[in-house]
Amino acid sequence: MRSETRHEQFEVPSVLGNFLRKLHIDIPLFLGLILTSTLSMIILYSAGSQDMDVLTRQVSRVGLAFGLMIVLAHVDPYQFKRYATILFGIGIILLFAVLIMGRISMGAQRWLDLGVFRFQPSEMIKLTTPMMVAWYLAEYSMPPKAKQLLIASILILLPTLLIAKQPDLGTALLVASSGAGVLFFAGLSWWIMLGIVAFIGALTPIIWHFLHGYQRDRVLTFLNPEADPLGRGYHIIQSKIAIGSGGVYGKGWLGSTQSELEFLPESSTDFIFAVFAEEFGLLGCLGLLTLYLLIIARCLYIASQTQDTFSRLLASSLAFTFFVYVFVNIGMVIGVLPVVGVPLPLISYGGTSIVTLLSGFGILMSIHTHKKFR
Repeated sequence: MRSETRHEQFEVPSVLGNFLRKLHIDIPLFLGLILTSTLSMIILYSAGSQDMDVLTRQVSRVGLAFGLMIVLAHVDPYQFKRYATILFGIGIILLFAVLIMGRISMGAQRWLDLGVFRFQPSEMIKLTTPMMVAWYLAEYSMPPKAKQLLIASILILLPTLLIAKQPDLGTALLVASSGAGVLFFAGLSWWIMLGIVAFIGALTPIIWHFLHGYQRDRVLTFLNPEADPLGRGYHIIQSKIAIGSGGVYGKGWLGSTQSELEFLPESSTDFIFAVFAEEFGLLGCLGLLTLYLLIIARCLYIASQTQDTFSRLLASSLAFTFFVYVFVNIGMVIGVLPVVGVPLPLISYGGTSIVTLLSGFGILMSIHTHKKFR
């Protein structure tokens, strides 16, 4: 009787594991994503003033995103390589369409309205840019030579500049990072990367000239938020107050006074990390960072197990882009980076970023579970 009970205890997880493998799901990565998404619902309930409508909408978006992830996990990686140029071309055309007839919302022209629904083509570009650069570089020996580096840089700069024109510097940064990640993992020399950084630094006065007024204000606020504590510096000052008041152990779930009393703007979107830090403290933040680190480590492991250059470059770049999401959002919330409107991945309220992120994880799972393609 005891042996049968033990057998049943191990049989259920085994059946679940086999089911997930048939869905082309990487179990460790899937568990990390589920845990992060669950944590998101917990903190969103608090950050969203305990509004069940907010939570219900987010649950439906996350469910849709996970469904799309499973669909993409079933696609043979060969198809991503085969259609990389077509998908990238469609994305570029849609970005031009946004500049011509895109819908203006909150001072930015980022959306295409198709009547039935509207969407941001820039989200699609976050995936197709690294896919395109990986497709191009995979045809040559590594590390890339000067000619390949030049062409790859053009492939990255074209969508980046089109998105920056909308203007959307946060998404432009993520797109540039996704392409740069491919170059980095292609074995680009550290000296070349330092040279690129120095070149961009030398262009700072020219870049400053083309920035919009509110973008210049964000940079100036980053340098000295106390110069306008009730105006441009209000967001970051309140964010620091929330994080500092959490201490080591936090105030407990639903105990965020900065969010509840509406001192902290964008508490459920861009600045949700400040709410998390206030409620769960330093220990909670370390736990969240550990969870993120495990997800990134699993993604890099998947990249290391690939058997072709295209898959390795694409998988590595997707892992790097996720890292940039985390780094930029937390950096701007704690005041070490300018505010650029990048959400905390898988935690912040919203649908487009979650769909894009989980689509990327679906591609990663496809690469890992299919292993080798033609």
